Amino acid sequence: MFPEEIDTLARRVVARATERGLMIATAESCTGGLVAGALTAVAGSSAAVDQGFVTYSNAAKMRMLGVAQATLDAHGAVSRQTALEMANGAVAQSDAQASVSITGVAGPGGGSPDKPVGLVHFAAAGPDGTVHVQRRFGDIGREAVRLASVRQALQMLLERLG
Repeated sequence: MFPEEIDTLARRVVARATERGLMIATAESCTGGLVAGALTAVAGSSAAVDQGFVTYSNAAKMRMLGVAQATLDAHGAVSRQTALEMANGAVAQSDAQASVSITGVAGPGGGSPDKPVGLVHFAAAGPDGTVHVQRRFGDIGREAVRLASVRQALQMLLERLG
């Protein structure tokens, strides 16, 4: 279903989380649940995946993950601050100890000079804290941005799991 690299990363994330006895939650916007889909495609993932939040709208980000209205007003949905609040909110609103969040502009439209198509913010929370990464994939097409985002998110989650 997913490219081999994503399948391999998802298997590694599930194995590491299972070994460490940690549960995972995902908080996704522009990927629409693809990270959760990749993780749950792995047999035995129920030992490592608690839940996924697909929070495409700002209202969903606030209601489901506790992203502050002030954060969205000041920085927008596609921002470092929102990604961090999404990752931390996913842990707070679940039984997970680790999470990954993704918010960005997959395209083909929706970009601006400050937030062009292909700009994606990621955050990963784990036992050792929360980290942020910003990637500019460029206008490479919606599917390519989304798949590149899944790869980045899984890699970050793997690193947060130790």
